[in-house]
Amino acid sequence: MRIPLIVGNWKMYKNHREAVELVAGLWDMIEGVRGVEVAVCPPFTSIPAVAQFMVERSMTLGLGAQDVFYEKEGAYTGEVSVPMLASLGVGMAIVGHSERRQIIGEDDAVVAKKLRAVINGGMKAILCCGETLEEREAGGAFDKVGGQLDLDLEGVTAEVADNLVIAYEPIWAIGTGVNATPNDAQEMISFIREKISRLWGKEAADDVRVLYGGSVKPDNASSLISMPDIDGALVGGASLKASDFAEIVRAAIG
Repeated sequence: MRIPLIVGNWKMYKNHREAVELVAGLWDMIEGVRGVEVAVCPPFTSIPAVAQFMVERSMTLGLGAQDVFYEKEGAYTGEVSVPMLASLGVGMAIVGHSERRQIIGEDDAVVAKKLRAVINGGMKAILCCGETLEEREAGGAFDKVGGQLDLDLEGVTAEVADNLVIAYEPIWAIGTGVNATPNDAQEMISFIREKISRLWGKEAADDVRVLYGGSVKPDNASSLISMPDIDGALVGGASLKASDFAEIVRAAIG
């Protein structure tokens, strides 16, 4: 049975003091919750403070990074490596988020290298994939997502399936006011699981957790996560308020 996973992506919000306050408030609300895995991905500048606070409070929250570079070290100004993050207690990293693809200009070749670096470094990779509104309206949604998976998972084998999480984020439903229905999300995530089955076999496909990441909020979390192939959520804006994020966490266990 796949344990639900709820991940908070804080994006470029919260300095290190605010980040500690947020994780403290969240923990106060969900400390006794069982049957769900919860992780937060603060900005790089807040990771050390959050990591230290988690240890001091003996929190069982997971700690992730919003991005990572694919080399271990070198003359790469401004980049952060997997070993650097691991030394701080970071256990997972998001790769291929739509904002990095669209705003920063990362292509699938870069995403694939980052994915391999994370997995080979012993961390969990949260691979994001998704289509734009134009691609969906043109009937190309499945081709787009399937193509991303083909390219991003190149060179990755079923043996590391435990260290892979996939997050479907329909770009057309993020901050646009247009929401994906639970059936929309289920349809694509079922397709993703079938795609993994064709690449790696049914056993691996059954093990890989696939999250939904398109404007998840307290009022739609339960209906989304209750769908048969959806194993949790990658939460953006709603993860910046402890009470909202805690409500989404509770929705994951029914």
